[in-house]
Amino acid sequence: MDASVFKAYDIRGIHGRDLSPTDAEAIGRAFTRVISHQSGRPASELRLGLGRDMRLSAPEMAAAYRAGMVAEGATVLDAGRVGTEMLYFLVGSRDLDGGLMCTASHNPKPYTGAKLVGRGALALSGETGIGDIRDLVLGGGLGAPAGPAGTVETVDIHPAFQTAALAFIDPTRVAPLRVVVDGGNGMAGPMVGPLLSRLGLDLIECYWRPDGNFPDHEPNPLLPENRQFVIDEVRRCRADLGIAWDGDADRCFFIDSDGAFVDGDFLTALLAQSLLAKHPGETILYDIRASRAVPDLVDAAGGTALVNRVGHAFFKRRMREEGGIFGGEVSGHYYFRDFYCADSGTLPALLMLELLSGSERSLAELVGDLRRRYFISGEINSEVADPAAKIAEIAARYSDAEQRTLDGISIDYPDWHFNVRPSNTEPLLRLCLESLVSEADMEARRDEVLALIRA
Repeated sequence: MDASVFKAYDIRGIHGRDLSPTDAEAIGRAFTRVISHQSGRPASELRLGLGRDMRLSAPEMAAAYRAGMVAEGATVLDAGRVGTEMLYFLVGSRDLDGGLMCTASHNPKPYTGAKLVGRGALALSGETGIGDIRDLVLGGGLGAPAGPAGTVETVDIHPAFQTAALAFIDPTRVAPLRVVVDGGNGMAGPMVGPLLSRLGLDLIECYWRPDGNFPDHEPNPLLPENRQFVIDEVRRCRADLGIAWDGDADRCFFIDSDGAFVDGDFLTALLAQSLLAKHPGETILYDIRASRAVPDLVDAAGGTALVNRVGHAFFKRRMREEGGIFGGEVSGHYYFRDFYCADSGTLPALLMLELLSGSERSLAELVGDLRRRYFISGEINSEVADPAAKIAEIAARYSDAEQRTLDGISIDYPDWHFNVRPSNTEPLLRLCLESLVSEADMEARRDEVLALIRA
């Protein structure tokens, strides 16, 4: 097993090449020991959740993770095939010591992996647990289990999850909207489908059955080629809305009635505004890459907007510290305080349906207001030999601007700004830029910064 499978926020690699069932069992054992250390309790007293997605390798790999946890003495509550947020819900709602989701999220078919959380569904990261698991597994420090084996309990979390999710909205307020849903042959169908079917919608279900072969398209709607189908269907069916999910369904993406993709920062702004109407004066978190539309709309709605470092582990921890009711990332991760500060692909869909049902305006009109004021580039990747040196060069070039180093470097002028941050896994710099002047000004600024990055 190569050390590269241990990422900043999860464990991920190609099944059979980078990660095998033997590796998974070792990870399960190491995960149990790390949770035991963090909680200060012996492994024999731990209760750990387990879930798996629809990937072809998931049954075998999940069984291996489970075997590792049980070998260390833990009691494992196995939820079977679920969406990732359902594993988070299992851990949070039953006050478990931690949980492991066997998933490779949005990655292509050959991949496998795991997302890991501690008590309260608080994510482990490279700095808070994943690095320790890596060191135990690769350093040969596991040895033999210290005590007797644990046990396995099979659980059905679906009814409780559905009740909890529907409590976020008033189902009677949802209008019979025509909605195209694209599950990408991932976990959205069995997770979100039963909820949507109870709302009286005119649903057009596409790729709704889980299938780890992904016969239709890869489960990553952030890539334009993977969302073209749902865009075409929204236009063909004259739908009010399109929603697409990634493979493990903890992220959802929206297509407006004109067939245009809605950027994650604009969605964050609209969802924040909607939640603040119900819960005035609350705190909203947004990521460092986001459009100024987010703090502007939050301020206008009477909330407090706090900028945050990119990454689910950082969002979940900060939301607990600040008591934030909601957090959103450009990448489509949306976090909710009343859902254990975890990210969800179900709740944004329900909240957006409620929002549009109570509005006299379409999503295209609501987002159109933002597109006419905030001109964003989207995230653009550039391969560079020395990311740190390039960031220093950017800082020197824009020394007259307000600068922040919360995550990479952020350059802020009154009428335009950008963030450049390094990839956690590749020699890349990622640029997000916004102009408050015009589309042409954004493009000119974007090209200027890209020329500097790529020089």
